[in-house]
Amino acid sequence: MKVQKSFNHSVNKGIIYIVPTPIGNLEDMTFRAVKTLKEVDLIGAEDTRNTKKLLNHFEISTSLVSYHEHNKHSKGPQLIDRVLGGESIAIVSDAGMPGISDPGTDLIQRAVEVDIPVVVLPGANAALPALAGSGLPTEEFYFCGFLPRKKKDRSSVLDQLQAIQATLIFYESPHRLKEMLSHMYEVFGARKASLVRELTKRYEEYVRGDLGELVDWASTQEVRGEFCVIVEGGQGTDSEVDSWWTSLSLVDHVDHYMEEEGMRNKEAIKQASLDRGIPKREVYQAYHVDEK
Repeated sequence: MKVQKSFNHSVNKGIIYIVPTPIGNLEDMTFRAVKTLKEVDLIGAEDTRNTKKLLNHFEISTSLVSYHEHNKHSKGPQLIDRVLGGESIAIVSDAGMPGISDPGTDLIQRAVEVDIPVVVLPGANAALPALAGSGLPTEEFYFCGFLPRKKKDRSSVLDQLQAIQATLIFYESPHRLKEMLSHMYEVFGARKASLVRELTKRYEEYVRGDLGELVDWASTQEVRGEFCVIVEGGQGTDSEVDSWWTSLSLVDHVDHYMEEEGMRNKEAIKQASLDRGIPKREVYQAYHVDEK
């Protein structure tokens, strides 16, 4: 068992610092982050051009070196050697917390293997603000990050996530958002969800509804900006679910809400789809085919 002791707030030699940077609003940069970046010997950046703008804004003149997903296997050992030689290094990503759906994890693992201290600074990230503002339960949550691009691989991941009862947190780029939401709707049904874009920026926006409604929204909007997608958790495995409607057909399920609860047809179909965790169109088709 390895024990890493705490450090004071001054930069120490032979340490790797994980430094979060703003995800849009420069005022979210902490005093400690600025101080650390000024005092370390070197900054490893995901994109040196992007980080240079940040450093110029805060009048930080520390040397930069490129460290990202595509060069981590060659640059990682070099950075570790420099820290073993007594230098202090800070790692930053383009935005947010390094190592969370960003480069950094590999270097941290290398550091831990050779007993290099790693100090992580708290700071800006997209996942937790998006969760807090989503309107969905926050007591338990499961961070999923980016889903695989290929539909087959994505299906496998979504199938595994289906029974998780905690609120799910995803990241997605604008050009893949519609496809991602449509696939989620196919697998999860009409769960409640929230889209969060442009966090901390001027045009910050939350779009809340069920997955079917969010698919419709993404189909009619010019989708821009990076997204956090927050999705209601599932009901667990079949053995964990004991629902009053289990013995009812889809048609009887809808009829119950119309006759007993006074819902309109559209509302009853939506509620039945939510209960069962299946797409609204599946309930609609079954109900209207039976009517004929």
